Amino acid sequence: MSTASSTPIHWADATRQQAFSDWLAAVAPAHGLLPETVRPASADASFRRYFRVDAAPGAAPGGAASSFIIMDAPPDKEDCRPFVAVDRLLDAGGVNVPHILSWDEPLGFMLLSDLGEHTLLSTLEATDYDHSPGSTNRARYQAAIEELVRLQGVAPGEGAQALPPYDDALLQRELDLFPEWYVGQLREQVLSAQQQTQLAQAFALIKSQVLSQANVLVHRDYHSRNLMAKPADPQARPGVIDFQDAVCGPITYDLVSLLRDAYVIWDEDIQLDYAVRYWERARKAGLPVPGDFGDFWRDFEWMGLQRHLKVLGIFARLALRDGKRQYLDDIPRVWTYAHRVASRYQGLGPLARLLEQCEAAHGGTQTQVGYTF
Repeated sequence: MSTASSTPIHWADATRQQAFSDWLAAVAPAHGLLPETVRPASADASFRRYFRVDAAPGAAPGGAASSFIIMDAPPDKEDCRPFVAVDRLLDAGGVNVPHILSWDEPLGFMLLSDLGEHTLLSTLEATDYDHSPGSTNRARYQAAIEELVRLQGVAPGEGAQALPPYDDALLQRELDLFPEWYVGQLREQVLSAQQQTQLAQAFALIKSQVLSQANVLVHRDYHSRNLMAKPADPQARPGVIDFQDAVCGPITYDLVSLLRDAYVIWDEDIQLDYAVRYWERARKAGLPVPGDFGDFWRDFEWMGLQRHLKVLGIFARLALRDGKRQYLDDIPRVWTYAHRVASRYQGLGPLARLLEQCEAAHGGTQTQVGYTF
């Protein structure tokens, strides 16, 4: 257990720092927290920050030493209410999410149980030269699939408590990020009138296919950086984080996030193997997947295309508007996913050519790059 903070915490202003110190002093006694052990845990693409703090031996249930997570979410920049609502919904449904132990809504500070320091991505092993995932990686992904099935079995709320729908308007807003930020801002391409028409037609095809899928609770970022793993136990249930943007939407969305995420590329035969495992498990659980796996795989591909076009736009925006240039390194993998699907299905040829045009302007058409396990 750490006894002191090893990394300084940067505060934008002294007022926020003092508010944090006062809040921590107030909640520490009830949970046995050791304020001197606070250190950075992680940051995400929003204005939220996370710290880890230790508890004194014997403070946690069972008398064991433990740590907790503190969320710093300035209320003028972040609304924690969606996070709290979804956390409580998933927690009640048996999903392995952090427990909310204390929340100061006006200040934007929250104390959470700690799901560990290791993401699924950080625990993957790249040891097989034939691109087989190996037994350890298989066990981790099987555990992630089991947790996803559990998550999708949670009812997405009713009435005023219902999660928002992944409807045509939301899909369109996400797709619009692609021409605005990736095509126009990042790759500096100006679309002709014909290309604009063709892109609108491609978007209409994508939305039509996606909106025809059965709906379940959708995490929206169920991938290797948002699942917390136990290095010593590949079969352990992963912890699920970053779920505050959950909606009610297409059943294939979260599986696409897991098997075709922006940070690791699996060979397609491995994707198919995992998809079959999920499909079989989902059918047994009574989830509304198609009865034919071929239909399910087609749905998976179209949903993935919508997600990857959105992510291209988001990563470009994070790099250009928010100064988070590291996301540019992940674009080639996302481009590869989008281009493959756009090249396969009727009506998407102009989209595939636009993707090629953008990368040619950047210095050459992308190939599959990045981590391949």
